[in-house]
Amino acid sequence: MKKLIKYYKPYVLSIIGIFVFLFVQTMTDLALPDYMSKIVDDGIVKGDNDFILRVGLQMLGISLLGAACSVIVGFLSARLAAFSSMHMRSDLFAKVESFSNAEFDNFSTASLITRSTNDVQQVQMFVVLLFRMVLAAPIMGIGGIVRAVSKSANMTWIIALAVVVILGLMLIIYSVTMPKFKLVQKMVDRLNLIMRERLDGLLVSRAFIAEDHEEHRFDNANKDLTKLNLFVNRAMVLMMPVMMLVMNCISVLIVWVGSKAVDMGSMQIGDMMAFIQYTMQIVMSFLMVSMIFIMAPRAAVAANRIGEVLSTKPVVVDPKESAEFLPEKKGVVEFKDVTFRYPGADDEVLKNISFTANPGETTAIIGSTGSGKSTLINLIPRFYDATEGQILVDGVDVRDVSQHALREKIGYIPQKGILLSGTIASNLRYGREDASDELVQKSAAIAQATEFIDSKPEGYDTPIAQGGTNVSGGQKQRLSIARALVKQADVYIFDDSFSALDFKTDSALRAALKQELGDATVIIVAQRISTIKNAEKILVLDEGNLVGMGTHQELMDSCEVYKEIALSQLSKEELA
Repeated sequence: MKKLIKYYKPYVLSIIGIFVFLFVQTMTDLALPDYMSKIVDDGIVKGDNDFILRVGLQMLGISLLGAACSVIVGFLSARLAAFSSMHMRSDLFAKVESFSNAEFDNFSTASLITRSTNDVQQVQMFVVLLFRMVLAAPIMGIGGIVRAVSKSANMTWIIALAVVVILGLMLIIYSVTMPKFKLVQKMVDRLNLIMRERLDGLLVSRAFIAEDHEEHRFDNANKDLTKLNLFVNRAMVLMMPVMMLVMNCISVLIVWVGSKAVDMGSMQIGDMMAFIQYTMQIVMSFLMVSMIFIMAPRAAVAANRIGEVLSTKPVVVDPKESAEFLPEKKGVVEFKDVTFRYPGADDEVLKNISFTANPGETTAIIGSTGSGKSTLINLIPRFYDATEGQILVDGVDVRDVSQHALREKIGYIPQKGILLSGTIASNLRYGREDASDELVQKSAAIAQATEFIDSKPEGYDTPIAQGGTNVSGGQKQRLSIARALVKQADVYIFDDSFSALDFKTDSALRAALKQELGDATVIIVAQRISTIKNAEKILVLDEGNLVGMGTHQELMDSCEVYKEIALSQLSKEELA
């Protein structure tokens, strides 16, 4: 909760304004019963119409002032809550942007989305309620007690009785609903997670005829959340009629006791009416407090969840002073005795890896599934930091330069091609917005994407749906490769980026890369021997160990693991 206070510091003047106008509004509400008492006792009883008109006009003026203050308080409260929530969402987004893969292992995507939307909305609703109603409750309650005592000290026991009953009801409702509020947000996370999995795996569930299973799974989560929300909302709805019943019973009690005092001449009718109104104001002030008791637990849970994200310190951070890259080692990538273990894991994924990838050469990485290929290349752009050892780019440890400067030198093509909503051109310019049309077209040609782009009626202005769902897997991979080429980086990392391409396109693309990226360092992770056969250096990984390094022919002669992989894919004649 402390983390969230900073979002309201810029709005100190607005908060002061809310307090001022709220105070004026509350004082007008407290003043009106006195005027009503005067009208009854000094106007209606005595038949003085001029007095009634004069005091009535004063009441109208006070009412208009209170209404104006109420409107201003509502406006300022809504504005404060909206702008603070906007900054909160921006900070959450910026924080998530700074996360490395290690932090994403702790927060699911569905949970981060819920925290950035639903949780922020809960805090926003709480802030509006806090400033519009709850801050007025102490002023109204204390003022109402003082005014009620001034009208009839003998009936203050009725107020005490009302307060005790209301407090008891509040405590009962609070004790019942509090545990449920803590479950609501977790169940929203669960529902969002199932929905996201359902949408991402739509084709898989259809292929395996698992729609009924997925619908049943979603339906169960949806019903659980609905039941929980119904329970909480019913508790809140029940509170209002119970409170109204208490208020009406108190009014009847005041009339019954007050009528005897009026009959005995110790109290006037107007004072009795004013006492009723002050008592109702006191009850209303406790009703407002009860609302904060209902909203606060859920808002507190939401605020804590937001605070968890904001207070998370990324494992991968920039150094205080960034080192300078060495021009004489431009494009050189070096691994020096690198070991890596995932956070919380017991075993190392990579063990004592050492190699050098030089400019103008293709360094390929191959190995069985789970051997650590993708993990190894994820260490270069610092998606994770090595547990032990050093990784150097341009002769400098990657931990000694800023992440921005490091990633500026790298063109990264992930295993799963990801496109963003927009056009083909906007996706290709994603890493370099000022790229010329000639550079974009050249990069598309190298990536073997020109043919299908030109076949589109709108060419490079063809819309791309969110996630690239309106292009095939192979087209998505080629566009991802072209996007990295537009960046004109010193180091290119291909994480099994040719898997969706046919052999003809794969071969043409590798030939074009060799010709056009002669001065760049190319690191390729691949499953196909044909993809990496002509690489200048091939690394063979097996269970996190570097078991072979050399050319294709050298490894065929010296590395049993590589030979097994090669023979499982190609015949001896093809490997020759």
